[in-house]
Amino acid sequence: MTAPRSAAFGRGGHNDRVSVVTGAFSYSGAAIARRLLGGGEHVRTLTGHPERAPAGTNIEVHPLRFDDSRALIHSLRGAHTLYNTYWVRFAHGDLDHDAAVANSKVLFDAARAAGVTRIVHVSIMRPDLASPYSYFRGKARVEQCLADSGVSHAIVRPAILFGGDGVLVNNIAWLLRHLPVFAVGGRGDYRIRGIHVDDLAALCLRLGAAQTTTVTDAVGPQRLTFLEFVQAIRAAVGSRSILVPVPGRLLTAVSAGLSALLRDTLLTRDEYWAMVDGLADSDAPATGSVVFTDWLEEHAATLGRQYANELDRHFRPPRTTGTRP
Repeated sequence: MTAPRSAAFGRGGHNDRVSVVTGAFSYSGAAIARRLLGGGEHVRTLTGHPERAPAGTNIEVHPLRFDDSRALIHSLRGAHTLYNTYWVRFAHGDLDHDAAVANSKVLFDAARAAGVTRIVHVSIMRPDLASPYSYFRGKARVEQCLADSGVSHAIVRPAILFGGDGVLVNNIAWLLRHLPVFAVGGRGDYRIRGIHVDDLAALCLRLGAAQTTTVTDAVGPQRLTFLEFVQAIRAAVGSRSILVPVPGRLLTAVSAGLSALLRDTLLTRDEYWAMVDGLADSDAPATGSVVFTDWLEEHAATLGRQYANELDRHFRPPRTTGTRP
């Protein structure tokens, strides 16, 4: 069993309540962890990259070991709430959506065995066991695993996240700053309903403090078409890139070519067609307050200055020096 890198009891909080966050040094997990620490809770993380923990962190660090259920149970012991952000965006190497579903079941079973009394799980908008898209089928299966666990839980379903060091908006801005032409799939009239990552975190904490089993769409107050979304980013960063509508099949081919050049995955086929099918939109009441275009105006000067590589963040060893692709 691997010992925690940081035993931080008493360093980050003033009470005995322990919350566990998967991926507290990642994106949405980091936002959740910040709010928990700010509320005086002791935070423990399960992470696939314990070596990336910042020096002097107030977060207790344990490796996320799906292959060692005893170690996983030990890492969860004493926790009241598990905030779960674990998932894989796309298949890479031996890790795919089926593997992520199996790993999630191991995690939920370990949480139950460890005595965790509440799980807040970050899912996706409109999961469906019959979906043609592996991502959405997998997310639906994970939700079923959570229901089968018998642990009191809340499911949070965002579609698009922005804010913080998020990849999506930053990389669209980067492309608009560097390319003379930006391809938009079809007419770009499919709607997306984003939520700021801090609004998502606040929602997760509210649901963590509740007791009832709930499912909530995590959405902000603004609904834009994808074309409006890109136009807003283009205007904010002062890009002169020409927006060109292209057939969806051509867009995914262009994205694959750019991905190869950048050694990354910009946009998967399923991600594009899911947006076209309306799976990134919701009619639910807003659960967040940050308006995307207001946030965009405030942060335009820094957006897209550096490319954010998804594969570097999650699969490759950290670089010793920063380089721009």
